[in-house]
Amino acid sequence: MSWWGKVVGGTFGFMMGGPLGALLGAALGNYFDGGLDAISLDDSLGLGATERVQSVFFTTTFAMMGYIAKSDGKVTKDEIAMAEQVMQQMRLNQQQRTVAINLFNEGKKPHFPVHEVLAQFKRESFRRRNLVQMFLEIVVSTAFADGHLDTREQHMLEDIASDLGYTQNQFNDLLSRLTGQAHFAEQVSAEEKLVAAYELLGIPENANDAEVKKAYRRQMNQHHPDKLVAKGMPEEMMDIATQKTQAIKAAYELIKTHRN
Repeated sequence: MSWWGKVVGGTFGFMMGGPLGALLGAALGNYFDGGLDAISLDDSLGLGATERVQSVFFTTTFAMMGYIAKSDGKVTKDEIAMAEQVMQQMRLNQQQRTVAINLFNEGKKPHFPVHEVLAQFKRESFRRRNLVQMFLEIVVSTAFADGHLDTREQHMLEDIASDLGYTQNQFNDLLSRLTGQAHFAEQVSAEEKLVAAYELLGIPENANDAEVKKAYRRQMNQHHPDKLVAKGMPEEMMDIATQKTQAIKAAYELIKTHRN
């Protein structure tokens, strides 16, 4: 949690600046009732530094969750519950929860600078493709929180993915895998669970054994908690990544068992 200590501990030096600096400044200002004008960490945390990227990831994630939740004109109880679930999985302390909620509320505001926020997030996350994917998965899950994805939400998610450098086909593949993950976690028939397992791994049911293993290893590598933290995912999010790897492994084992 060293990144958090630098954010709120008064170790000021580098100015995050941009829309993310303004968002985090507003969120921390609300917490401290002081109105911070800018947010900074320390002189060593230049562009690409892990602790800097962690603060950027935290800020962008909760602000975008609020933006997505408000996309259909109202924030549902399910969407609020989704945000609460992420906070619980991260085991945030009360101070962090307050700032996360403030960021969520900032994202709900009219004229939220979504494209500018995503541009800065992409720049700060330079060459951390798996980290960007993890962020996008959390955002998509927020949209799925109420059990369906309406047309407006679909288009917004496509725009977000495009801003982050995803092609339409790449986004469709990610959406299919997340749909499979959601179905895999549900109480469904054995046949439906097997279908969901293939969707979760992003492969067709007629894939050969080598293709299945390759897909499994690729998904495990992309969601490995330690690797994601090393690339800039806040340590508090390790449980989220761990749950994803557990689902990937369970899907792979189910497919192997069925084939044997």
